[in-house]
Amino acid sequence: MIQFLDLHKMNARFEEEFNAEFKAFLDSGYYIKGSQVKRFEQDFANYCGTRYCVGVANGLDALTLIFKAYIELGKLDPDDEVIVPANTYIASILAVINSGLKPILVEPDERTFNISPKAIEKHITSRTKAIMAVHLYGQLADMKSINVIAEKHDLLVIEDAAQAHGAELSSDGKKAGNLSHAAGFSFYPTKNLGALGDAGAVTTNDPELAQCISLLHNYGSSKKYVNEKLGINSRLDEFQASILNVKLKHLDHDNVKRRAIATYYLTNIKNPKITLPFYDFTKNHVFHVFVIRVENRDDFIAYLDQNEIGSLIYYPIAPHRQKALLPYNSLSLPITEAIHDTVVSIPMSPVLTDEDIEIVTNALNNY
Repeated sequence: MIQFLDLHKMNARFEEEFNAEFKAFLDSGYYIKGSQVKRFEQDFANYCGTRYCVGVANGLDALTLIFKAYIELGKLDPDDEVIVPANTYIASILAVINSGLKPILVEPDERTFNISPKAIEKHITSRTKAIMAVHLYGQLADMKSINVIAEKHDLLVIEDAAQAHGAELSSDGKKAGNLSHAAGFSFYPTKNLGALGDAGAVTTNDPELAQCISLLHNYGSSKKYVNEKLGINSRLDEFQASILNVKLKHLDHDNVKRRAIATYYLTNIKNPKITLPFYDFTKNHVFHVFVIRVENRDDFIAYLDQNEIGSLIYYPIAPHRQKALLPYNSLSLPITEAIHDTVVSIPMSPVLTDEDIEIVTNALNNY
């Protein structure tokens, strides 16, 4: 059986380093807001090329805190409109709603699955104050075009970089997390840079924003028992930070392996029933997942199961069709709906063997 994702095998590579970091963490006596978090925040900011990184509890909180901080700073007001990709995980949209803002769902570019800059322009109104760009599946959104649009209309740009750790713009080498006013990251265990539980971070070059988020994520407090703002408890804990400190050193190597696997798939999978993902063979894609499209998805998944090949659907139900987003259920978003009805992800991870990749490829060619 070729698992869709073998998390145990992925993390077993670092067991010796994990044990050393865990002992240091345990011996320190500091389990919240200690040296491990400070080290990760500095190293991840340096990695992304930003001035600041604030560790938080998870990716949803990272995005939500960005919006709440902008409201605190007077750069956004409740009920302002935020343009969001319709084709995304629901967390992107929840962050907007949970901050008291209004998401405006915009169709993707059908080739890249990411938000369409042309569609963005059509949805801008006098109430539009921000654009959220989601680097879906690990591929950078068209940030050059998005930033041009934002500058033209004086809009904030926020990256949902939850799936794109280490993705780079080919033009200048800037990484995800440093392509906007602020970015939210998730370090959920399945991510390219994954913790051993929930974890997240915000990156930015804005000192005011970083300071505000640093307050908000810690009960609105910069000094114990002194609360300056109405905050929440959303802190990156020392243990998860210690794990991320180990894995950050290996992230680029793992991303190189992911691109190599993707290149093999793209070169060798040749089946007219299967639509392969767009890739320009630059570092702008880190292949968090390798997403193909098939018309008869249930039949295809059953075929993979018979051949003992794991798969997963990212995502089976479009956000605007979810019961939780009832006010959006009547929207007509045909491109988004077609994508959600036909996508399926095949095995992709840095611990796949050459034999695994060949077996998957041959199975897809024989479908």
